[in-house]
Amino acid sequence: MKKYIITAIFSLFSIISISAQSKKDAQVTKLYQNYIAIKSALASDDADQTSKAATEFIKTASTIDYKQVSEGNLNILRKDATAISEARNISTQRETFMNLSDNMIALAKEFKVSENPVYVQYCPMADGSWLSDESKIVNPYYGKSMLSCGNVKTTIK
Repeated sequence: MKKYIITAIFSLFSIISISAQSKKDAQVTKLYQNYIAIKSALASDDADQTSKAATEFIKTASTIDYKQVSEGNLNILRKDATAISEARNISTQRETFMNLSDNMIALAKEFKVSENPVYVQYCPMADGSWLSDESKIVNPYYGKSMLSCGNVKTTIK
């Protein structure tokens, strides 16, 4: 009987732990979705939409628990997103997006940000990488002028 009680307690802790992990991942997943919105707006050459998407990114980053993602990492992400949000020039937004992307790539390697594969893509002309939710190249660094420039470097599953 004692064995069954101990097994039941461990099972309960496992369920609680899995539930907590899912909740934590949900916050980081939303941040990733906000990041994808920034990338898509840049690829569409839309500075206003890029600013709006960056503002949503900041809001989401502000809800993430420091126990999950360090305060320093969140501050860096918010700083880059704030610079993108406040810039009205797409070139300036793209420059800062490179830093944001590097930090988001590191985050995506540490946390499960999506149920689907996450693609790390690279543009040799910009010498910059970004995350994508599809393998098709949609370049945020050059937008419509060189939309398909780049390649998939790695896939994060």
